[in-house]
Amino acid sequence: MNRLTREDIKEWKAKRQGDTSEAAASVEEIVKDVRTHGDSAVRKYTDKFDGVSLSEFRVSSEEISDAYESLSGKYLDIIQEAARNIRRFHEKQVPSSWFDTSLDGTLLGQKYTSLDRVGVYVPGGTAAYPSSVMMNIIPAQVAGVKRIAMVTPPGPNNQVPIGVLATAQILGVKEIYKIGGAQAIAALAYGTETVPFVDKITGPGNIFVALAKKEVYGEVDIDMIAGPSEIVVLCDETARPGEVAADLLSQAEHDERSSAICVTTSEELAGKVEKEVKSQLADLPRTTIATASMDTYGGIIVTETMEEAVAAVNDLAPEHLEVMTANPYDQLGSIRHAGAIFLGPFSSEPVGDYFAGPNHVLPTSGTARFSSPLNVHDFMKKSSIISYSEAAWKEHADKIASFARLEDLEGHARAVEKRKERYDD
Repeated sequence: MNRLTREDIKEWKAKRQGDTSEAAASVEEIVKDVRTHGDSAVRKYTDKFDGVSLSEFRVSSEEISDAYESLSGKYLDIIQEAARNIRRFHEKQVPSSWFDTSLDGTLLGQKYTSLDRVGVYVPGGTAAYPSSVMMNIIPAQVAGVKRIAMVTPPGPNNQVPIGVLATAQILGVKEIYKIGGAQAIAALAYGTETVPFVDKITGPGNIFVALAKKEVYGEVDIDMIAGPSEIVVLCDETARPGEVAADLLSQAEHDERSSAICVTTSEELAGKVEKEVKSQLADLPRTTIATASMDTYGGIIVTETMEEAVAAVNDLAPEHLEVMTANPYDQLGSIRHAGAIFLGPFSSEPVGDYFAGPNHVLPTSGTARFSSPLNVHDFMKKSSIISYSEAAWKEHADKIASFARLEDLEGHARAVEKRKERYDD
């Protein structure tokens, strides 16, 4: 693990960003090809990148039901309970339209409307993610989205992991396509002969998925441009080194570009955490990935005071932040930038990943400085409501017309003043 200081954070962030120009050029080509040639381009890139020749993109109802039937009842029960927790949390986020009237009869307000069509990307590759199915689809359903299309890469045997399909069955999702990568994002954005276009695309993926979402943004909305997973554990001398190390490795095993950083006020704890990380890596099944992650993007920051430690956390603005201090609520008020905050020794990151209820699709790469976890609001839009009364028009028409002329927009001014003819008739 690397020893870092607050001064190193900016350089460390730049190192993680890397050069994506080559990948971006490839993604641009793929997106244009799919936009122009539709299904044939999707087939071409699925064959090229996934090694799968597809005759049909859409997952059949039989495949979905078979996956559900083949998954152990133990796992089905866990998924259903997790889904209830996630739904219960997101139902508290549902906003209300509002209207405000004044004495002169004017009505102003804001109307919330769910999106019509949403595309959800569920990653594949080195692992299967039933949890991503729930975290993307449940808030969309709570928001009232009527059509939800799910895309996910096919495995080498032309199959989607049974956990992913079983979770979709539990949630009632029937429109699923066996396509992944940049070609899947382009298909959702522009539509093909098989895949209808959507209004918004959500869900994490690899660098090609992230860049494809960036490429199509504007044609459709997106949730965020997600980078590799990251965790920061803020701790003092009361934390248990083995637990800190295990939590760091829980994110390091995701990807070689994942980051895991311990920020602590205790030099003694820092040394013990380093030893624990090495020890636990020895028998971790995904040790090759986790070791590469820890060697390149793992780190420890030791500060003299907790105030300095919290400042370092805010500089990092991590996706996941665990606070493992004697009194974690004491730090909560000073933490300004983090996607999800886990308080106390029993709130390890996987609790939020799978079960507690808050969304695990979180801002990465420091974007927690200005963005939020995926939520119900992401699947809704707002419309302003304006109903001016005659009395209000009479009182303010001249002022509005004058404001328009200040901007040299005579047509605007006349559009207000035209109503005066009502009183000349």
